[in-house]
Amino acid sequence: MSNRIPNGLDKLGLENIGEVYYNLSFDELQAHEVNKNECKISSTGTAMCDTGIFTGRSPKDKYFVDQAPSNENIFWGDINKKIEKEKFDKLFDLTKKQLSGKDIYVMDVYAGASQASRRSVRFISEVAWQAHFVKNMFIRPTEEELESFEPDFVVYNGCKTSNKEYKEMGLHSDVYVCFNIEDNVSIIGGTWYGGEMKKGIFSMMNYWLPLEGKLSMHCSANVGEDDDVCLFFGLSGTGKTTLSTDPKRALIGDDEHGWDENGVFNFEGGCYAKVIDLKEENEPEIFGAIVKNALLENVVADEVGNVDYSDTSKTQNTRVSYPIEHIKNHKEDLQAGHPKNIIFLSYDAFGVIPPVSKLTKEQAMYYFLSGYTAKVAGTERGIVEPVTTFSACFGEAFLPLHPTVYADLLGKKIDEHNVNVYLVNTGLNGRGERMSIKDTRACINGILNGSINDAEFETLPVFNLEVPKTLEGIKDNAILNPRNTWDDEEKFNETLRDLASKFIENFDRYKDSGSEVDHSKAGPQL
Repeated sequence: MSNRIPNGLDKLGLENIGEVYYNLSFDELQAHEVNKNECKISSTGTAMCDTGIFTGRSPKDKYFVDQAPSNENIFWGDINKKIEKEKFDKLFDLTKKQLSGKDIYVMDVYAGASQASRRSVRFISEVAWQAHFVKNMFIRPTEEELESFEPDFVVYNGCKTSNKEYKEMGLHSDVYVCFNIEDNVSIIGGTWYGGEMKKGIFSMMNYWLPLEGKLSMHCSANVGEDDDVCLFFGLSGTGKTTLSTDPKRALIGDDEHGWDENGVFNFEGGCYAKVIDLKEENEPEIFGAIVKNALLENVVADEVGNVDYSDTSKTQNTRVSYPIEHIKNHKEDLQAGHPKNIIFLSYDAFGVIPPVSKLTKEQAMYYFLSGYTAKVAGTERGIVEPVTTFSACFGEAFLPLHPTVYADLLGKKIDEHNVNVYLVNTGLNGRGERMSIKDTRACINGILNGSINDAEFETLPVFNLEVPKTLEGIKDNAILNPRNTWDDEEKFNETLRDLASKFIENFDRYKDSGSEVDHSKAGPQL
């Protein structure tokens, strides 16, 4: 254990602090987790924790303090809700009271691999596995860097308390995840879920960087031997983590990245993957990463620690966090140059979006702002037919600024670096069959090796998407045009137009956005 006392400990506002466990090693954290009965150990040596009644984020309990100057920048609404400074201060006092008089875990880490763009972040918790989660997910400073470490931002995780006065305060529930941008502080109460810490800092990076002219992105990224960088955007379940984890390419990161004047860089130092129905033959890299130092959440295991990844009795959202070095083929400095290709991943449950389409720059802006995917019947309680989901920039829940800020930045960078952009459907065809991972990989490989540019293209009506007629590695090229997978052409056309109308209806919200360009003309036309 480090004997160093964190710089500025006296400025945290905590009283009668017990032991301060500062940037513990993985071995020390695991010993604490086991001794405090926070975790059990799997048969592969991985710590297994439960996150309590919350097995996912609580987006309706996320608030930003309404104060100048940040309130002039924040895009207020259902995603970014206001809280008065007086109410925040009351919750801050509640959080500090919870953490006072306790042994605490302090983790000092970096968000952002680029020295020109990174932030120094301090996390405070009384739970060992939460410190472990932070150690997995963020970039770990060297011992030398810790000597002069001064946090730019501090996260107080008071998960063991909750706001009993939420009704009187006019808040959603007794859970709170609040951000005070001017004071560079975030507080958490009422939920143990580790993802709140990860996505909280992602939200802050999404605030800071665009105001500096740098793009923040909810995407995975990898790089080939020729230094060709590829970005993969996609919502949960579209294959972002799986498809970016490629033994032939070095993984830069699986979820959150920035794009500054030097190129692309990971915000994090680890990966956070879903493990529901995980099988070694389908996702060998992720399966192989679940070893000592990784942290499994809400999984079910037998008495000797064998995990049943098909068991959803605790949640569908079972996950693992692990240091990125558990992926053998990763980019050690977590950064690379400017992208050559960008891929938007969508799970289309209606069977009308092509497996792969080449986008113009204008179409890229449209589909980036749309952030389309769909939930298929049976995936969630109450869903009996496909439901469209539109999440701006493929990460609307984490965008403090107006979505067009990010889209306009992306457009400028596509122009500046001559980037190719593609839309890839990992969902269903007209027969209701999901695209095989093999066929999707063939589409990705065609993009990465450039062979897709040698194909003859045809245009999908209504959406006006350019679709290759043939592609190397696809056994049946007929599947590349979704029309060929439907027995009833009239039904196909009806479904195509119906989905187009949903896109158009969703995009109506950008009519008065103040964006530099009217992107709607690049979308489907009826």
